[in-house]
Amino acid sequence: MRLATWNVNSLKVRLPRVEEWLGYAQPDVLCLQETKLADAAFPTMAFQALGYEVASHGAGRWNGVAIASRIGLGDVEAGFHEGDPTLDEGRLLSATCGGVRVSSVYVPNGRSVGSEHFEAKLEWLRSLRAHVAATCDPAEPVAVCGDFNVAPDDRDVWDASRAHGGTHVSEAERSALAELVEWGLVDAFRLQHSGDRLFSWWDYRAGDFHKHKGMRIDLAMVSRPLAERLTFALIDRQARKGKLPSDHAPLLFDFDC
Repeated sequence: MRLATWNVNSLKVRLPRVEEWLGYAQPDVLCLQETKLADAAFPTMAFQALGYEVASHGAGRWNGVAIASRIGLGDVEAGFHEGDPTLDEGRLLSATCGGVRVSSVYVPNGRSVGSEHFEAKLEWLRSLRAHVAATCDPAEPVAVCGDFNVAPDDRDVWDASRAHGGTHVSEAERSALAELVEWGLVDAFRLQHSGDRLFSWWDYRAGDFHKHKGMRIDLAMVSRPLAERLTFALIDRQARKGKLPSDHAPLLFDFDC
């Protein structure tokens, strides 16, 4: 099974690039974030033409998540299983694909440490952990994929000394992410790659992509039954190049299932 995740930063703008990428990357399941589309406007037929069933969860011009699968798409659940429904904001979608419980997540940015938006981000991550615990079993195949807006450690930022003090790298955010690890999920990319400066996001401003000033904030957190079957992991930097790219690169993971 080939699993992929990609923050496309507007599917309306990026659809031709996504279609092209699906044609050569050939994922079995693709988790999308920041689609910025209401469900009624989602280009379902474009995905069906490429052999994918699709489910989306979005309200309009902000946020929005989706899952496209060519190995089945069942038990679709939008938002949190329980808790405060106002936290969701079109940021969480779950479905069963080929026997794997897959979630596409778009964690809030947090804006600035200590702000009300930052506290809401931490609350969202706590709700995600509660959702996973309530709906999944760590002894079963589980994959929580998407834009976490958290760099797990200092290897995952271009300059730790300059990044510290801001969002994405704070102890509070990393601790919230660690709670998912404690529950039973593993950062799949790190099972294949241990080096630093392996990024998935680069700011559009000041040519940061070409200067390689980025962060690894897009993750696939998988349960042990999947982690043990992982054979390949890649951040596809090529998809970040060219005309009208997203500011994120897609990630690919192969599992021997």
